[in-house]
Amino acid sequence: MPLVEHLHLEHVLQTVCVLESVVRRSFGPEGGQVLFTQDTGQAMLSRSGTRILTALRLEHPLARMVVECVLKHSTVTGDGSKTFILLMASLLRIIHTTACKEPNLSLTYNSKAAAEAATARHLADNMLAFALEELDDLIAIGVVPYGCCLSWEDFTAKTQLQAHTNNHCVQSLLASFFYSRLGRTHCEFMSNLTCELLTHWKIENDLPSSSLHFVNDNLAALHTAVSGFPISCSRLIKGQVIHRDFAAHCPQTDHQPVKAVVFTGYLQPKLLRAEEVLELGCGVQGKQRNIVHFSTWAERSLECVIAKLQSLGVSVLLSAVKQTAAVLALALQAEMSIVECVSEDELSLFARLSRATPVRDCWVIEPEHVATLTFCRPILLGAHRYVHVAFHDSEERVKVKPCSLVVCGLGEGQTDQYASALRDAIRMLLSTWEPTKRTLHSNKSTSLHTDNQIATATPSKQYVLEPGCVIAAGGTFEFLLNHALLLHGSSCSFSDDTIMGVPAVSQLLANALLSVPRQIYSHSPRRFLQTQTRLLSFIQNHSHPFSLAHKREPNTILIQVGDERECPLDEGTLTKHCCPEADPSPKVFMLDSGLESVSCKYQVLLAVLQCVSSLLRVDTVLHTHTVLHTQSHRLPNISWEGTEDEAED
Repeated sequence: MPLVEHLHLEHVLQTVCVLESVVRRSFGPEGGQVLFTQDTGQAMLSRSGTRILTALRLEHPLARMVVECVLKHSTVTGDGSKTFILLMASLLRIIHTTACKEPNLSLTYNSKAAAEAATARHLADNMLAFALEELDDLIAIGVVPYGCCLSWEDFTAKTQLQAHTNNHCVQSLLASFFYSRLGRTHCEFMSNLTCELLTHWKIENDLPSSSLHFVNDNLAALHTAVSGFPISCSRLIKGQVIHRDFAAHCPQTDHQPVKAVVFTGYLQPKLLRAEEVLELGCGVQGKQRNIVHFSTWAERSLECVIAKLQSLGVSVLLSAVKQTAAVLALALQAEMSIVECVSEDELSLFARLSRATPVRDCWVIEPEHVATLTFCRPILLGAHRYVHVAFHDSEERVKVKPCSLVVCGLGEGQTDQYASALRDAIRMLLSTWEPTKRTLHSNKSTSLHTDNQIATATPSKQYVLEPGCVIAAGGTFEFLLNHALLLHGSSCSFSDDTIMGVPAVSQLLANALLSVPRQIYSHSPRRFLQTQTRLLSFIQNHSHPFSLAHKREPNTILIQVGDERECPLDEGTLTKHCCPEADPSPKVFMLDSGLESVSCKYQVLLAVLQCVSSLLRVDTVLHTHTVLHTQSHRLPNISWEGTEDEAED
């Protein structure tokens, strides 16, 4: 391989198309699973785009750069890794085709390849600038009014009837997400489990994002992976599971509260003063005698610490480090249990839930350092024994129901996939409830033309993505935004340049978007056309001026219901029903195709445009002899499975 490699537009396109061919077969509701063979010979099945891309051993730095961008995006939003690759490949194909058709540019460059590269960079930069300037407003005008905004109260349904009416949208959003990761068999179970987890950690009188942030930040300490059991054994258990066993255990009674203290360091004797050092080392005794004196003094010093803990009623010690044998022996004598080497995340969560301050100096222990527990006992989960604690109810503590999640799977690989899918689902919900907010500039006006009416965003109006905005899955977002982009391009007549102007940029972006629904309906191109035609027909028949006030009202969710026509329902009803007459007012439709987050869709589109713009600025690769350390240890031996779910049941 040469030390210097000059990249052309074709090279970039070919590299991304290879990644596209990998993720394409696992994309969409009809996508299959990917079978990987590891170095150890162990096989792994997965539909997760992130897991598939990280499992590849990529030699070309350009491919690694793309995968790194995908991973950074999915780390934030928890979703969209496969859509990222599909959109990027589609954009690069369109840019390549447009750049090759551009006339007379080669006159100012040394070669045709240089002219094409310059044109491609210019197009990518223009599309990114257009997206940063106009895209959020177009989504707010042309997409959001045909979706709905979920309420955080949807998570708190108490009865089965409420769960069917109020919680259906949240269930559909999560079920669609888990379906793309785990298949049809487990999507409903995992969505119910996730809703139940969030219900227990709901912080009263606080923003929804606060609860989601808390679960997202502490999920490593809140869940326990257990292999050897089917996923149906996954459950919530009261309190917190500390992923360590007792180093010294004295059984506690369940009839009285248990008091515990968290130590961040070692239990050690108090530091000696100068006169104490002289006192221990004085006289003509030998060295062995001095060691005996020091050991006796150290033991008595530790006994003072244990006595102080006993006076406070402490019977459990949680330690971030491994304590000495002397400490363990003294603790057992005092009937105290010790848990060593507890992770920082678990100690932080314990301190927050118990409202107790960790002890840094064992000689300064006050009542505020003591946590009151309902119980502290061993728990056996799979083949491992852990420490299970439950917190004493207190009005001063945050009014939540502390619980831990046990995630089960037949093998370690499957268990890890289930836990990763749940973590990404929390991130997806967080992105949905904390959308990117932008407003129209005061010197602009955007118009969307329909057959009979015109929806105009005047400078006095502000459009933002509200928290919880969702749209029907199955390509609805892409169809609606494609329509809005085409209308926007046709309304912008201030530029006569058909290639470099804003109308051309919106046209190119609109065409690229259709690659996602085309792949969704790749098994049935006829259904792609039927869905697009029906959706555009609905927009023309239900066109109305879009305003912020209208978004407060019940919105319309567009979906494809097989061969049946869409039928509006009464407000708040989310069951299948056909009405003889269509109500012109916006209502909610049957959600058999599931839901997806508008904010996540918007973020993946922006991330793709930024990545494409950066990618096309690379013209030379310098190869070095430095060994690159990658996270993957899997071979690129891939075979394609059908749409059957993992053979777990």
